[in-house]
Amino acid sequence: MSTITERFPMANEAMPPAADRLRANMAATKISFNWYGVRKTLSDAQKERAADSFTAEATFLSAAKKLLDTRHAAYQAVTTVRGQILQYWRSLTLPYPESGVRLIRQDDIADFDSQLQRFQRELQNAVEQLDWKFSELKSSARQRLGDLYNSNDYPVSLRDEFGFNWEYPSIDVPDYLRQLNPRLYEQECQRIQSRFNEAVELAEQAFLDELGKLVGHLTERLAGADDGKPKIFRDSAVENLTDFFHRFRHLNVRSNAQLDELVAQTQQIIQGVRPQQLREDVSLRQQIGRQMANVQASLDGLLVDRPRRSIIRPTRLEEPA
Repeated sequence: MSTITERFPMANEAMPPAADRLRANMAATKISFNWYGVRKTLSDAQKERAADSFTAEATFLSAAKKLLDTRHAAYQAVTTVRGQILQYWRSLTLPYPESGVRLIRQDDIADFDSQLQRFQRELQNAVEQLDWKFSELKSSARQRLGDLYNSNDYPVSLRDEFGFNWEYPSIDVPDYLRQLNPRLYEQECQRIQSRFNEAVELAEQAFLDELGKLVGHLTERLAGADDGKPKIFRDSAVENLTDFFHRFRHLNVRSNAQLDELVAQTQQIIQGVRPQQLREDVSLRQQIGRQMANVQASLDGLLVDRPRRSIIRPTRLEEPA
């Protein structure tokens, strides 16, 4: 990853608003997928036959058939790469109030682009392996679908049926509009500024939600059961928090002092603590559990105090097509 350098204001200098810092340091990025659909809606005649078996009306029945066995290892390998792409994209970006768009630090773009090129090669290799198994998958589908099998539902090859693209769309006001229509230019400037203000709120909400889930999970794992024995927890309960701290430092726009303080407090609590210690040391486990419970209570209070419009944002806003 590239070294991150950011200019901080001098003591006698006013800190620019978070939305302005976001706008100055970030760029938009969008990922779109071309993905073969493995389900196909039944024809009207097929739905009629299915409805007859239930003595139902076909117009009140929705039915589809699965074209490929999605549990096959070759298909799973392809979907695994897609999952890795989405996870990497989201880990390096912040939400933006436009469907399919997220914000990335400008100094991360070079590494981001290189990694997506590697993912593209991995996906191509996985799709080639899947294509080699295509005949086997169709043969299995023919046996499982019976009369519903139709060879016309399948392409000749799967090589061009899976892929993804990424771009860096402009989310700023075009400069030509300044001369063409100054009034409209000003309106667009205000609209974009409003979107970045909302992006700050979305970023805060995303960090709050993630920290709340991680702290809640660890707190629940550290709490004893009815018999006083600790619940089993994996190393990831601590490691995921450590990853969160790194991402928060990297992407935080310093818009919420309370959130910053809670993150710092949580990091201090588990600093130097190894998962094995929590499993073996009852006293330490109880101490960390109490401290985490206090953080959880503070997080719950901060969530309640946030504006309602920030809490009811759609959760799938940034999901690419």
